[in-house]
Amino acid sequence: MALPEELYDTPASRLDSFLVQRLQPSREWKEEVLEAVKTVEQFLREEPLQGACWPDQEVRVLKLVKVGPFGTGTALRGVAEVRLVAFLSGLRSFQEAARCHQAALRLLRGALWTCRDLLDLGLEGLEVAPGVPDALAFTIWTRWTREPVTVTVVPAHRALGPSAPSSPPPPEVYERLAAACPDPGRLSPSFCELQRDFVKYRPAKLKGLLRLVKHWFLRYVKARSPRAALPPLYALELLTIYAWEVGTQESESFGLDEGLATVMELLQEHASLCIFWTTFYTLQSPVVEAVVRQQLQRARPIILDPADPTHNVAEGYRWDIVAQRASQCLKQDCCYDSEDNPVPSWNVKKARDIQLMVEQGGRPDCVLTVNPYDPIRKVKEKIWRGQCSSGVQQRLSFQTPGGERKLLGSRGSLAKFGIFCDTRVYLLETVPPEIQVFVKNPEGGSHAYAIDPNSYVLGLKQQIEDRQGLLRKQQELQFLGQVLQDWSALGSYGIKDSDTLILSKKRDTDFPFLPCCLPQGTLSGRPAL
Repeated sequence: MALPEELYDTPASRLDSFLVQRLQPSREWKEEVLEAVKTVEQFLREEPLQGACWPDQEVRVLKLVKVGPFGTGTALRGVAEVRLVAFLSGLRSFQEAARCHQAALRLLRGALWTCRDLLDLGLEGLEVAPGVPDALAFTIWTRWTREPVTVTVVPAHRALGPSAPSSPPPPEVYERLAAACPDPGRLSPSFCELQRDFVKYRPAKLKGLLRLVKHWFLRYVKARSPRAALPPLYALELLTIYAWEVGTQESESFGLDEGLATVMELLQEHASLCIFWTTFYTLQSPVVEAVVRQQLQRARPIILDPADPTHNVAEGYRWDIVAQRASQCLKQDCCYDSEDNPVPSWNVKKARDIQLMVEQGGRPDCVLTVNPYDPIRKVKEKIWRGQCSSGVQQRLSFQTPGGERKLLGSRGSLAKFGIFCDTRVYLLETVPPEIQVFVKNPEGGSHAYAIDPNSYVLGLKQQIEDRQGLLRKQQELQFLGQVLQDWSALGSYGIKDSDTLILSKKRDTDFPFLPCCLPQGTLSGRPAL
């Protein structure tokens, strides 16, 4: 039986044959395309450049890196599109790369336009193509078959040094990126070697699934909505890799049909996707951690570039169109088995499981594995079952670096608060009529305390002294700009559950007299966390 021309007409059991016969490019075709591009690469390496941003120096191409399908080994038959990243000697920092990007494009365009006849490839359509970032795009033809090849060139700063490391770059590289990045993604070509290697060294079977997903996208999504702002293929690749990692535990033996069905189902859940990797950057750096956590709190879908934590490759695109086409794909023959049953998908959540470190005063920390989309009430049940808690009412709160402490309400989920990576939370147990109050420290951090609203302010100060070591007589507490008096009840200031008080250290050397012993049962309830 002949193999159908269309993916949608191909039974799930024959997807492997469809991949080999319809999508896998021949070695001869790839070599001819790359031979044509090689002429452009050789010209760019040898030609000195000079422009307005560099009036007194020659600019040279230090290195050219082939990225995209021809760099990662996932090219599709008949799709002759090659992307090059040119590291220029004039772009010596992230700031310079951002400031001089358009000038660098004009420099490259001028050189290619002047010498286009020397290339003997019929170079045409030399123009700047808008994107993230903008690129120089043109068309050349192969020598023997005269097939058009689309080439895009992007100038970049060589942030990784003479050669791409096999291990993650130093955190300082990403700290410099965070300080210089004016527009997320615009500087990501500096990390193109890491982006390429993230895909290039994957198993051949996974590359087959990547080809299948990209073919589906080009044939059934982009071709039918050519003017829509659709996500880049790189975002689809990353989503597919995530599905494979989680769904198969990185197995090299899996069914293409199951992988395709899983990706289609995830695309329908695009509004909840939150995916990132720490392959090349680490959250041990406070700067990088702040960047990643800030990204994870933005609107979803979130698919962070594994090589550039400042870049959400999924942001700003018409995922609703992609989701609609994915729904249609799941109804086609390629997603049904020989008995006309839907192909089962892998068990892949919309975000990875994370470690939740529960801190509780007076007892060891409790570590839980949870999913960001689990209801917080279920997280509290896990704490209870794990015998981490014995209180009548559990109150969970957390604080992002530099942010305000927040109460994690039982009706929400961790995802609602942008918690998608390992996080430390604070458990406070209250017994009615106690309430929880947050006390913000002079250093910017904050703590949660359980207090009876009818107890004296001095009782809360005693808890602060016990926990933080700052003497009661040195403390000054404010609420809504009003200084709290020691022998006044907290409730008299209108302080309610989960309100935040501001703690500062008194500057005076003479403090009012405080009794050495607190009247038992009148100032505070019980010791809090």
